[in-house]
Amino acid sequence: MITKFALTPLSLAFALSLLPAQANEAAPSSAALELGLTLDGGFSSRDLALGSRERGFSVGHTELSIGGAIDPAFSGRATAVLHQHEGATELELEEAYVETQTLPAGLQVRAGRFLSQIGYLNPQHVHTDDFSERPLLYRAFLGSHYFDDGLRVNWLLPTPFYWQLGAEALSGKTLTGVSETRQRVGAYTVSSKMGGDIGAAHSWQFGLSYLRNQLLGEAPAEADEEDAHGHEDEHGHSHAGSYQGRHLYLADAVWKWAPGGNNRERQLRLSAEYARLAQPSLAASKDDAHQAWYLAAALRLNPQWEVAARLDELKVLEAHDDHFHKGRMQEHSLALAYKPSHFSTVRLQFSQQRDRGGFAAASNAVSLNYTMSLGAHGAHAF
Repeated sequence: MITKFALTPLSLAFALSLLPAQANEAAPSSAALELGLTLDGGFSSRDLALGSRERGFSVGHTELSIGGAIDPAFSGRATAVLHQHEGATELELEEAYVETQTLPAGLQVRAGRFLSQIGYLNPQHVHTDDFSERPLLYRAFLGSHYFDDGLRVNWLLPTPFYWQLGAEALSGKTLTGVSETRQRVGAYTVSSKMGGDIGAAHSWQFGLSYLRNQLLGEAPAEADEEDAHGHEDEHGHSHAGSYQGRHLYLADAVWKWAPGGNNRERQLRLSAEYARLAQPSLAASKDDAHQAWYLAAALRLNPQWEVAARLDELKVLEAHDDHFHKGRMQEHSLALAYKPSHFSTVRLQFSQQRDRGGFAAASNAVSLNYTMSLGAHGAHAF
């Protein structure tokens, strides 16, 4: 049953009288709320192994975000996400955090639910990507994008180039699928990002990250024995990583070139990441590990058109009784994007997967997707 309320001058005056006196004061301009909506959807000819977009027409990663300054000391943001899974539309809270704004010595603290800052792509929202699917590295190890509840501390060092050190303490539940655990903190991360400019045309960034999974060995809730060992349906969408491990090491590098520094007219972006997920089970040796890497290039031909290509490879160890079976898959992606403005993208993409052992569901797919942003739209990360 839906309850309806009638708003009259008398009821409005009564409601306002219940508010603290300071709430009736004019809010400072810095406290104005930023409301943004990102629409995502399209069509895919087939499911991809470890993919998140379903065959046929579907709603993609649609976001509703609201945030802004709370006062001079704090800001906050909340992001709700709609996506389609097995024909059903799911709603989840991806971000809900507060962040300090005025701490001294380059320090900043964030608390609540947020995207972990490990790797290059994970701290960014998926609608900013150059491809319709994230690399195999993210889909296999981080559930496409890893967000969690916890606390983050960053320190921007006083160096002549950009250098940030960070640490996070997280619940680990969204990464592992474990809803009940004895651990108070399920995952820890540390990261380092540095970057700078070379003249007006070149810029670079390099990062190292480490994640320790404290929940390895604790079976996910409502999962069978096979799922507890890290196996998942290759077509299924999961917020948890399809493959687990105690130690995740990540290295990322990005280089960008824009003639005269005008990246709106023309730009070349090169990015690469490598990940090693060590100790895939409690019985594994120190040499047993999953591995993945990708190399991507995106070229802005003019202000409205971009082409992009990416090479991916994933190597995994499938647990079977007291030993492992090796699995390997390669993925090649080619995309053509029409971007009439910073707020809209229409992307045609072809993806080819090659099963090198253990990935019988590997396939080829052609997709046509759109991403449209309305309202407030924050600046993209480097």
